[in-house]
Amino acid sequence: MFNFFRDEAVAADYYIDLGTANILIAARGKGVLVNEPTLIAYSEVSPGKRKVVAVGLDAREKVAKTPGNITALRPLKDGVIADYDTTETMLRYFLSKPGIKGLFSKPRIVISLPYGVTEVEKRAAIDAGKAAGAKEVFLVDEPMAAAIGAGLPVKEARGSMIIDIGGGTTEVAVIALSDIVYCQAVRVGGNRFDESIVNYMKKKFSLIVPETVAETLKVQIGTACPKKDIRSMQVTGRDFHSGLTKTLEVSSEDIGNAMDDCMREIINAVHLALEQTPPELVSDIIETGIVLAGGGGLIRDIDIRIQNEVRLPVRIAENPLTTIAVGGEMILDDPELLEKIQLGV
Repeated sequence: MFNFFRDEAVAADYYIDLGTANILIAARGKGVLVNEPTLIAYSEVSPGKRKVVAVGLDAREKVAKTPGNITALRPLKDGVIADYDTTETMLRYFLSKPGIKGLFSKPRIVISLPYGVTEVEKRAAIDAGKAAGAKEVFLVDEPMAAAIGAGLPVKEARGSMIIDIGGGTTEVAVIALSDIVYCQAVRVGGNRFDESIVNYMKKKFSLIVPETVAETLKVQIGTACPKKDIRSMQVTGRDFHSGLTKTLEVSSEDIGNAMDDCMREIINAVHLALEQTPPELVSDIIETGIVLAGGGGLIRDIDIRIQNEVRLPVRIAENPLTTIAVGGEMILDDPELLEKIQLGV
C-alpha cells in the first residue's frame, strides 16, 4: 500500500491539527507555521448567503472591532468538522498564506482527528483537505500525534499514557507498539472550562460575563487546586438583575471551584483508562508516569491535582499547546511510522 514511500525520504509534506479552538499547521523541515484560532468571520450579504471576511487571528480581531456587522463561526465542534464548506475555506486560506504556499506542489497532508471518529467524519476531513489543494490526505489519531510530540516511546512494547486536553475534548490514551491500546475520551476541554466559569459567575455573583472574559480568568488565575496559592483579579460584567455594568474581585479559589466538575470528569477518565489497560502496561505507566499535553496542560497545578488523585507521577509536556504539532512534524519524516498509525477509511 505504501511501497512508494520506501523510495522516498519522507511520508508527507504538511501536518494539520484541526482543533476545536485552534488550528496548527507544521510543514516538513519548517516547523510550526500556523497557530491560530479555528475561527471564521463572515457577513450575511443576503438571506442565507454568507461572505467570509476574515479567518483565524484576523477573524478574532474583526469580530472584536465590529461585533454588530460580523458574525463569528467555529467550523469544528468537539474536534470534528461541523461545517464542511467553512472548514474547506479555512484550510485553503491557511495553505495559501505567504511562507506556506509554494513550499510543496500538490502536497500530501496528514490530518489528526479525535480518537474514535466515525467513517463519515473521516471522509469529511479527507474531502476538505483535497478540496483545499492536497494530492493525498492521511489521517492519524490526535493522542498518537501528541504522544509522539511529547517524546513518548510509542514504537516500543512498553506502555505510555498521554492525556491530551484540547478545546473540545480530553483524550486519555495508552500507547504501545505504535498502537493505541485503549483510549477514554470525554467531551471536556477548554471550552467546557470557560462555560463552567460563565455559569459559576452568574450563579454565585449574579454577574454575566462573555466566554472571552471567562477564558482570561481561566488563564490568569485558574487553578486545579482551589485551596492552594489563592490569587485574585478584578472582572467586569453585567449585573444579572439590574443590567448595569458591575466590577468585582474574583479569587482563584472561585475559578478553581467553577472548573472542579470538569476536572473530576478528566480524573474519572484517567481512572477508567487505567482500569481498562492490561496489567503489564499499567506497570510500565506506574514506572514512567503520565504526560499532559494540550492547552489544558497550562492550567495551574493541573499536574499536581491529577497526580494526587491518581497516585501516579504526572508531568507536563514541553510547550503543551504545540506538542501535537511537533509530533505531527515528526510523522512527516517517518514513512514507516505513518504506515503503522494511519487510520483506515
